[in-house]
Amino acid sequence: MANGIVRIPEPVNEPVRSYGPGSAEKQSLKLRLEKMLAERVEIPLIIGGEDVTTGSTAEAVCPHDHGHVLATFHQGGEPEVTRAIAASQSAWSEWSEMAWEARAAVLLKAADLLAGPWRDTINAATMLNQSKTVYQAEIDAAAELVDFWRFNAHYMREIYEGQPGSANGLWNRSEYRALEGFVFAVSPFNFSSIGGNLASAPALMGNTVLWKPASTAVLVGYYIMRLLEEAGLPPGVINFVPGRGSQIGNPVLASEHLAGIHFTGSTGTFQGMWKQVAENISNYRSYPRIVGETGGKDFVFAHPSADVPALVTALIRGSFEYQGQKCSAVSRAYIPASIWDAVKASLVEQVGAIAMGPPTDFRNFMAAVIDESAFDSIMGYIEHARSSDTMEIIVGGNGDKSTGYFIEPTVVVTSDPKARLICEEIFGPVLTIYVYQDAELEQAIELCDTASPYALTGAIFARDRRYIEALSDALRHSAGNFYINDKPTGAVVGQQPFGGGRASGTNDKAGSALNLLRWTSARTIKETFVPPTSIEYPHMGEE
Repeated sequence: MANGIVRIPEPVNEPVRSYGPGSAEKQSLKLRLEKMLAERVEIPLIIGGEDVTTGSTAEAVCPHDHGHVLATFHQGGEPEVTRAIAASQSAWSEWSEMAWEARAAVLLKAADLLAGPWRDTINAATMLNQSKTVYQAEIDAAAELVDFWRFNAHYMREIYEGQPGSANGLWNRSEYRALEGFVFAVSPFNFSSIGGNLASAPALMGNTVLWKPASTAVLVGYYIMRLLEEAGLPPGVINFVPGRGSQIGNPVLASEHLAGIHFTGSTGTFQGMWKQVAENISNYRSYPRIVGETGGKDFVFAHPSADVPALVTALIRGSFEYQGQKCSAVSRAYIPASIWDAVKASLVEQVGAIAMGPPTDFRNFMAAVIDESAFDSIMGYIEHARSSDTMEIIVGGNGDKSTGYFIEPTVVVTSDPKARLICEEIFGPVLTIYVYQDAELEQAIELCDTASPYALTGAIFARDRRYIEALSDALRHSAGNFYINDKPTGAVVGQQPFGGGRASGTNDKAGSALNLLRWTSARTIKETFVPPTSIEYPHMGEE
């Protein structure tokens, strides 16, 4: 057995490519997009390293051109879940006992494959099946997932290095075991990197995984699985089981082998899963670890001293990049009356000029929302604003789903700080603004803190340092990721570990050692070198 004390290469954030005009990287990606548009892939389940087809199929389409089918994917049900659980348990002993360096090597190789030969494929799949612009795909599907894989290997070693102290005559040490059973990874449509990380982070720590990707993001999930296989991931460690929520989730949550849930998605789904776990708690072999990030109603709060151009840029980028379909997207803003006229004029001008269309046209800033259900829900909020006496749409407000699910970037102003559009998660390109009187700053802060049940991300804008400190303190519990003079999106692995509290989730901070700790079960070992041989203690020598 090798006895070197191995160091993980020091992780550095993956550079983000610009895909500028005439660049080789743009030409390469364009060719991959053309090829992917010309093919129709058949996607199986992958269980125990084997392709599994069920005949129960659905289609992966382009949201910006929903008549264009990219792939047909097979959907699993209870028989496939049972098979995947068996495969995970068969792989568990060897994988959980494998040297940590070997597990790290799989993800480090995967990172290099993604940074190199797989980059165009993963980016193109994200652009086409999730309707992300090239920049949004690059920062997510390429750079962030590379970062997750490299930094997580580094954090794993940090965790293992955490050891207790020892007194003379004994040796204390800790080992960090895999959970007994399997982890259920449930990933959303909006971030390819989240899908890859939800499945691979528990696996890195020695666990086996059942991965259910969102039905609207199966294509990129499939390619990530193939990439991991090329990186040397053994069969059964991660089992790829797309399918309808209840058809996969119910048999998974009923299994005695469920050891954990790694989830990103809707609040309702997460709460429903938690309830099922509670109802089944006596059936499990251990208490499942539940890690989830659910959503947000993320804010920007501006002080009268805020820099207006910087504020407007943050509002637009934070609200409308990827069509507002980020858990961290700006959805509500609080603007003081003293700067509102300047903010409004700039917002209306710049938002009205935003280019929207297919992501294959690199000139576009926005593309389509993910599917018809999302389109209808978002337009429902816009129509509510249109019919309200307390709200005014100052720019945008139109949608068209005839070819793709396109909704204009929309800015609403409300005089009601408890309006539905201020309080409820919309998950689309809609920004609602409440204009407060400068003299009512304290009341506005209280409204910002209490209007929503969520606490994921938030930002403040101010130049006066006194108010930067005051706002930071007053809004301390309102966001797990808090930004000062910047938009509240774009967290970077290793720099801003991501997660929120309240209704936004368990705040286990993806992109840090805190998340990886949830996928371990520590064992403390005490070894006494010269053990006692008598039961007597010194105090027993006299009365």
